[in-house]
Amino acid sequence: MGLIQEVSIHCFSSAESKRSENVDSEEDDFNYPDKVYYDLKEAQKQADLWHEAEKKHPWHNASPKIKVTHENGFYHMNIELTVGLPPYFLYNFLIDPGSGAFRDLRKRRNLMENKSRKVLFENGPRQMMRMEKSVACNVFGVYIPISMNLIVDENRKDLMVKRASLTRNNHFSFEGNYKVEPIFVDKERLCKKRIPMTREEYKKCSGGQGKVASKLTIDQYYQPYSPFNLPPLSWFIRGMTVKTSKSLLAQVQDTSIAVRTATPMPKETTSNKDEKH
Repeated sequence: MGLIQEVSIHCFSSAESKRSENVDSEEDDFNYPDKVYYDLKEAQKQADLWHEAEKKHPWHNASPKIKVTHENGFYHMNIELTVGLPPYFLYNFLIDPGSGAFRDLRKRRNLMENKSRKVLFENGPRQMMRMEKSVACNVFGVYIPISMNLIVDENRKDLMVKRASLTRNNHFSFEGNYKVEPIFVDKERLCKKRIPMTREEYKKCSGGQGKVASKLTIDQYYQPYSPFNLPPLSWFIRGMTVKTSKSLLAQVQDTSIAVRTATPMPKETTSNKDEKH
């Protein structure tokens, strides 16, 4: 699944936006990459640590930090979110084309979904795709599904994604990116003598008992064209974009709770696999 990069563009599009004429149904490719770029044994260890910790001291889901600036006609939205999951877990949820992380189960509606997906290029951990996605924009409390087309560049080793609109129309131009970085949440409690700078140092000083959380950083840049760049339309679009982004980020946090409280997979499932690919 992707995250919030396309929200601003969706909100500038009309509800009647057409499906991409360049994407045919027989081209759709929703296969999830089967090669991983992290230690499977360590992943299971982290799952066990988070599951046990959640039973005793539940993780607090902090609210996202969202900052919007405007300069020379361009809007820059910066988002920072701390998530109680290891980086590779979170990143895989965000890029998984079949993920249901953006379905609001309580209100039984999809907040974001993939309509089509075509792999254009793949080299090791890097994959470039042409995608059509739909996001439910929050317009005065009413969620209106709006579609658009994107070029998406993923790097599963560096845990980064870059996105840009496939075409430009008379409403906006857009590009954005996000990345996931580790947070050593138990470093002060378990690594008192030395603050770890790497995962290897953290694993050593914590005796392998330190949980790793994630910092999700999103940057997106968009330029609305007339009349959407003028008040009061520009104020409305800015507010709607922030509100829609918060709805999607809330689903990320809800998914992290479900993962932390779920029963970890049996150790036998990874014992016969290579620890690294």
